[in-house]
Amino acid sequence: MITSALIEIVRCPDCGARLIAADGQGARCTGCGRLFDGTRGYLDLRPAATFAEQTKYLDEALHSDARHETIAPPVLGSKVRNDMLRAFLAPAAGDRVLDLGCGSGRAMAWNSTSGASIVGLDISPYFAPEAVARFPLVLGDLRRLPVADASFTKAWSLDVLEHLSPQALAEMLAEANRVLTDDGRLFVYTHVRKNGWPAAGVRAVNRFARWCERLGLLDLSQERLRKSDHLNPLTDHDDLTRRVTDAGFAIERITYYTPVAGAFVENVLTRIAERALARRAATRSAGGTPDRIAATREARTSAQATIARGGALYRALRLVTTGMKIDLLLFGRIRSGPFFALLRKVRPVGQRPVG
Repeated sequence: MITSALIEIVRCPDCGARLIAADGQGARCTGCGRLFDGTRGYLDLRPAATFAEQTKYLDEALHSDARHETIAPPVLGSKVRNDMLRAFLAPAAGDRVLDLGCGSGRAMAWNSTSGASIVGLDISPYFAPEAVARFPLVLGDLRRLPVADASFTKAWSLDVLEHLSPQALAEMLAEANRVLTDDGRLFVYTHVRKNGWPAAGVRAVNRFARWCERLGLLDLSQERLRKSDHLNPLTDHDDLTRRVTDAGFAIERITYYTPVAGAFVENVLTRIAERALARRAATRSAGGTPDRIAATREARTSAQATIARGGALYRALRLVTTGMKIDLLLFGRIRSGPFFALLRKVRPVGQRPVG
């Protein structure tokens, strides 16, 4: 959805000039004259010069399971993350919020009842049709946000920072600082490379999952493909503090998240259920010939539709989600890899800290 309010705040990623609506075709730069496509329902504001470092999420193979095509209510790990977003960032009426690396746009849908005005931005064009119809979306690069200074009071970034190199992370944080108002907040969920002792539980669960895969009980190939894009730029939590400070932020609040119970639910139980559904879908296919990708796609789509309807399965998953939050209670104060953090803008990027 391309609104007049979106046109007001976006800027040319090449020259920085204002844009104007271009007769249903998108927007045109008032400076260099470049026309930006908007015929798909979102604005394509990627810079003309591409960066050498590009995410694998531009590859169609990473989206073959179709998880981006529909938006179901949040359950399991996605609900844990979204609940923490709501608790930390508290988007509300009057807030202007930017979803940095919005993916399908599902977090926007999950927080649409907050009353905040939300804009989504991602470099990959795999937006859910529902998100395109409901929200202002921009195809753009996090390292060169096509947005005017101080356009947003808040922003969030979920499962994104680990996909960036150290240089790209510095550029992304600097851009986030620029587009936030003074004292604006940025909520992030990501991880550092150095883990604490609770991570031994996660490693044990993952070893068990791989053993189950060798037995043919589950399939982790899609997850391995997704994680192959991880560059993990943050060494440890001291490195995190240095980097956010350099970008003009201060860590206002942080909770560590070592998902031992979560890993067992999502990497073992959920994958076993998904594998069983995929096999059933493959058996029903023409001639009974199994097609792993198509079967997994059908299984995911069917499961999302069932969850979206509510009912017993949805209630059961909500109950399991509540149980998964034990990881926060047990390990939330123990410094380890994954974390939720609320960053507060304390100075414009590039301005030297006082003292």
